Amino acid sequence: MSSLITADLVSLDADLGAQAADVIARLAATVAAAGRATDADQLATDALAREAQSATGLPGGLAIPHCRSAAVTEPTLAFARLARKADFGAPDGPADLVFMIAAPDGAGTEHLKLLSSLARALVRQDFTDALRSAKTPAEVVSLVDSVVAPAEGAGATADPTPAAATPTADGLKVVAVTACPTGIAHTYMAADALKQAASAEGIALQVETQGSSGSTPLSAETIAAADAVIFATDVGVKNEGRFAGKPVVVSGVKRAINEPSVMLAEARRASTDPKARRVGGTVDTSAEEAEGGSIGLKLRQWLLTGVSYMIPFVAGGGLLIALGFLLAGYEYNGDPARAVFDEFSLTNLPPAGENALFGSALLTYLGSLLNVLGGLAFGFLVPALAGYIAYAIADRPGIAPGFVMGALASSIGAGFLGGIVGGLLAGLVASWLAKREVPRWLAGLMPVVIIPLVTIFLVGLVMLLLIGKPIADASQGLENWLNGLSGGSIVLLGVILGLMMAVDLGGPINKAAYVFATTGLTADAIANGGTEVKIMAAVMIAGMVPPLAMALSTAIRPRLYTPAERENGKSAWLLGAAFISEGAIPFAAADPLRVIPSMMLGSATAGAISMAAGVESAAPHGGVFVFFAIDQVIWFFVAIVVGTLVSAASVTLLKQLGRDRTDAAFEYEHETVPPATAVNA
Repeated sequence: MSSLITADLVSLDADLGAQAADVIARLAATVAAAGRATDADQLATDALAREAQSATGLPGGLAIPHCRSAAVTEPTLAFARLARKADFGAPDGPADLVFMIAAPDGAGTEHLKLLSSLARALVRQDFTDALRSAKTPAEVVSLVDSVVAPAEGAGATADPTPAAATPTADGLKVVAVTACPTGIAHTYMAADALKQAASAEGIALQVETQGSSGSTPLSAETIAAADAVIFATDVGVKNEGRFAGKPVVVSGVKRAINEPSVMLAEARRASTDPKARRVGGTVDTSAEEAEGGSIGLKLRQWLLTGVSYMIPFVAGGGLLIALGFLLAGYEYNGDPARAVFDEFSLTNLPPAGENALFGSALLTYLGSLLNVLGGLAFGFLVPALAGYIAYAIADRPGIAPGFVMGALASSIGAGFLGGIVGGLLAGLVASWLAKREVPRWLAGLMPVVIIPLVTIFLVGLVMLLLIGKPIADASQGLENWLNGLSGGSIVLLGVILGLMMAVDLGGPINKAAYVFATTGLTADAIANGGTEVKIMAAVMIAGMVPPLAMALSTAIRPRLYTPAERENGKSAWLLGAAFISEGAIPFAAADPLRVIPSMMLGSATAGAISMAAGVESAAPHGGVFVFFAIDQVIWFFVAIVVGTLVSAASVTLLKQLGRDRTDAAFEYEHETVPPATAVNA
């Protein structure tokens, strides 16, 4: 394996900008200039996407931006000791030591072991002190090699189970799981921070690192003997059921790095508290308040979990139905499409549809099959929404009751409102049952038999006897109101939807507008037209405007933006065209007061134009790439272009008026050395 770091990947006492995006862009350029990445822009974009999931700043002036990227040709470390500190979101302020860890998409485990060894070294004070006092790039390379070289012959496991510390008088035994989205850096740093704190406090701790370089799972005996569990993860815990019933402390992976002693203290309290949160259960009110949570926050998390699992059903189903209509024509919807499937075959084709593409009988048949598939996928929309809301509340025992309540809501006409209510009720009842103390002989039957059975029975009766009909009436009233909109009312709805899509760019309000649109996008609505497909078009158009507007603004006035923002602008063209509103997030995060109002203005304009012109979309996603599923396609593009121009002009003007000589953008405007060549200054 070639060396992870070389002297040309080291920048000492360099000014790379005051923001994380600036430094990441410069380091990505350094990696590309060293021949270790094919595309600096792509590497920077991938690293910033990881940064958006969780900031990579650490206490002590450290930052470790990292990612896997298709642009990386070999695992690489780029290091910068900054003359001007940059903000990477650490709790104690900006960083002066930055390592960019860049791994190829298909990096082997040996390379990932080396990367994780570096991450673990960063929690050692002697190592970071040596980096700050290094005189030459070669000295930095030697320091890094000294901590990663032992891993080359470390044997088969990257993280052998550590020896237990000498326990305290109370004999406290704790097990932990650490995991971050990429599994390269924070996973192992959190593990080491917890181990160091546990050793200092005499707590017997064993950690399972669920990272990219492999791990040794905790044994069943170790888990059984543990008094408490710590989950320090930003992703789901693998095989969480192994820890069922154990008191648990849950946090993001960075908290274990920043506050390991606090988490161990919480684990100690949980080990003796009968009301503490337990794996596979839920949190009581007092525990929830102690963790700083709130009912509103939990409700939002539950709903967004349901939405995130529902989207693949509606996206896949909607696109299949749209393709079916493209091939076979709109008359082959629902029962007619099913009749084609039942009565014909590839060797016995149906008559060509009146509106079939190219008048083809084969395409009529294939289009009908796609319509059947899409309709089946759409049928899971409300059950998936309800099922995974219940799953977010009660874990696995909530899935079956939630799906049943979603199917019930669909069958009685309660729609997505009924699905939301049914999913919440199913999850809350299932989680309540999961907390009940039962005899050991019955415990094994609870999650797979007792909890689903009792929950379906109780919540099902409540839905059928009490709340199902009123919700169905409310859903029907909402549908009638939407279909009755016309003139100024429908334009106002377009404005409101546009504002919702742009105000938080992929956040809860954006998702609420999207769910409102997609849950009305039934096969019948697509075939017959109406307000529902107009709403879908307005939402998609409004969501495309922000990234396209930022791309345009960075292109026409690049000197108003930092180099990193200019690179993000190039990527935003494609993101906007594909209806990925999150492409504008880096700009909004850096300058919310100028960017967000500008995006809202353009999106509201685009939504109003779309509604006024009667643009319809049979596809729930895809942007310009599903033009074939758009009715009034010319106005579709007109709305996008006008909204983009409005937002781009607005943000450019505000950037110009609000700019002063202390802005990072102003400094870059007056650079005489291109960013890629100034890195090693």
